Amino acid sequence: QLKSFFEIFFKSSSPQQAFNNMKEAISKLLLITEVFSESSASGPNSFNQCRQCFQMLTFDIGFGTSIYPVVLEVHENFDFQDEDESNIQDQTFKEFLLEDTFKFLLSNESSTSSFIEALQNIYGSAVSKDGTYHKENEQCLSLEEINSMITFIKELKSLGQFELLFPSAAPKIQTLLRDLYHMVDPMRRLGSVLTVHWLLSSLLEQFQFMTKEAHTNPSEWRLKKNSRKSSQTIMKWLQPRNFSQGNASPKQNVPSDFRKNHEALHYSSKTKERQCSYDKDTLSHIRQIFTSPQLDLNPQFNPKIKEYYAEVPFDMVTVKIGAEPSNCQCQVHLDEKKGPSIANYPLGLGLNKVIVLVTDDSQPSPQVVSSYKITIYREDRPSLPLFGDYMMCGFVQDCGSQIRPEESCGLQPLSHEYLSAISQTVFKTCEAGDTKGQWIVPCLSCSDNRTCDWREITWQPHGCRYSVLAKPELQRCVEGRRILFIGDSTNRGIMYYLIERVNKTLQEWQKTHDVKCYHNINEGKTFISYSYYPQFWMNANQRPTFEKALEQLLQRSRPLENTDQTVLIVGGVQWLNSNHLQIIQKVLNRENLANILVIIKSIGMGFHLPVDGIHSLSQAEVQNLWNENLIILDTAKNFGYEVVDTFVITMGRYKEFLQGKCGCHFHEVVKSNPSEESPHITMTLSRHYTLGKYFSSQSKPSQLQDYATNSQSPYHVRGPINQVYSEILLSRLCASKREVVST
Repeated sequence: QLKSFFEIFFKSSSPQQAFNNMKEAISKLLLITEVFSESSASGPNSFNQCRQCFQMLTFDIGFGTSIYPVVLEVHENFDFQDEDESNIQDQTFKEFLLEDTFKFLLSNESSTSSFIEALQNIYGSAVSKDGTYHKENEQCLSLEEINSMITFIKELKSLGQFELLFPSAAPKIQTLLRDLYHMVDPMRRLGSVLTVHWLLSSLLEQFQFMTKEAHTNPSEWRLKKNSRKSSQTIMKWLQPRNFSQGNASPKQNVPSDFRKNHEALHYSSKTKERQCSYDKDTLSHIRQIFTSPQLDLNPQFNPKIKEYYAEVPFDMVTVKIGAEPSNCQCQVHLDEKKGPSIANYPLGLGLNKVIVLVTDDSQPSPQVVSSYKITIYREDRPSLPLFGDYMMCGFVQDCGSQIRPEESCGLQPLSHEYLSAISQTVFKTCEAGDTKGQWIVPCLSCSDNRTCDWREITWQPHGCRYSVLAKPELQRCVEGRRILFIGDSTNRGIMYYLIERVNKTLQEWQKTHDVKCYHNINEGKTFISYSYYPQFWMNANQRPTFEKALEQLLQRSRPLENTDQTVLIVGGVQWLNSNHLQIIQKVLNRENLANILVIIKSIGMGFHLPVDGIHSLSQAEVQNLWNENLIILDTAKNFGYEVVDTFVITMGRYKEFLQGKCGCHFHEVVKSNPSEESPHITMTLSRHYTLGKYFSSQSKPSQLQDYATNSQSPYHVRGPINQVYSEILLSRLCASKREVVST
């Protein structure tokens, strides 16, 4: 991977020299550190060092205009900075790096005999059979030094994909060593270290000679497995594998079982005979990519090109993708090492990534040899900016997925009376988070959704409005409160929205799947905690129960008051039912917290697409969610809990989901980029009506955009649907506070 990067980045100069310069910079820094460390250890303030310990270091390397790098920072751990935590390719690389590390460190390779043979080649008869070597001054190598040599030989046999930096035959490294020891160790107190360095270099040379893989340049040796012998390894320096496409025909002496096991790829109800090669140059290639509907890949497919881009219209919500390897020994897997070779993918709005992994199955444990990335951009709803006359249209459900078949679907014209009602300047505040409502949007014609300005869509409750709290009011509302969230990623999206609203910035973000506590909210005046539930990736009999997860969250969040200063927010996509509400009541009574404020986020749309790898709901099951949602809302209100009905808000806009297999995410956390800020267009209605916006006349639209485009915020929670039901939740969270103030 590094070699490929350097070949692109230093295309006009010398990629190999730049790569060698990077290795040299790292080696020099480590050697200097070692020399000064050894010098300190031999002085009056000496300290014990663990010779058999290891440490993973991560180097940040910077290149300027030349091919000579600078070491910017050294992390004292395995610090793999992943720009996108959902990137399966990066997650796979992490796993392989760690896997190779443990194979390297915990090798069972025997190295004593190789070590003695190498020493005998270096010193002849001066080395006894037990490995003891007498120097000219009659001092013997210590047991520690001998163990270092044996460990080194063992490491040479287990390098895997690691590349050895030292010992090195590079003249600059040898000169540096000599200068360092003359400068730092004029009294020759570090003679043992010098001896070890010299022995390591000699052992490497002898070991390479013994394995009969001589090269003129030792820096280009690499270790490779000899697949024709058991698990014996030989020494060779790691070089980039040749990723070019080969056209060689299969060899004549191919084992018959390979020919018998050609995988047939089933696609579009047709079975195609697999065409493949046994040429090693094709190991890392796929022969073709299949998509249905057909994607216009940019650039055109070429086995040597590893990244592709395509754009699809709004109404295309799924795509089937498959691939076929070029080499007969290889298989392709989508997104993960054991993934399928063909699968149906949901396409969230915006960017979607599909990773195609190529694995070499000729080994006992298949290894990933390369990966391809397909980025698919799904467009937003077609939107027509309106500047003249238009009409207001409303809808609750989409005709593409009717939840309530007995009710109308799609855009419906709004009556004169309705428009008059929502245009009143004095509007009462909604008293519950499940007030019925509908989406309203301005269009040229309610019979054609392509004529609408979807940027101006808003949720309008019937007969009331939800207040949007200004930042100071929201900060006063949550001051001194401890707010506890328990639920899945949809609940986590509301939590991050709340944090960004209160702090006017979102400084940290992660896809937490455990218990997480935040003490830095509202200048430390508000505490927020979150527990992920349910832990669906675990076996059903091993998952923590809801009761256990809730108890753990309460324990981690103490001290808690038995008042509305403690808030518990519970919800998810579709796992929540009335039994969970009974458990909440039982646990809170037992913990003497019966008087806290509980807010239930009801179920939402999701799992409605035919996607591989997850359970997908039938249309009848999707329609039944309506009744399940009503039961949850009624049960929660009977217990005295606040509710937020997210199902009625999401069901009409089910196509507007963002990334994720479930099709249930209506939020995403993105890195802030003020340059991408889009201005909000303020509209006025014809016939002198004012649009009864969810963001009412007392709350200017810009009020909610101020924090969203804060240039000081590293992250931003994006998603207008999530914004709507999150603001409803905030209005219920602060309803009791407003009542106290008004009283």
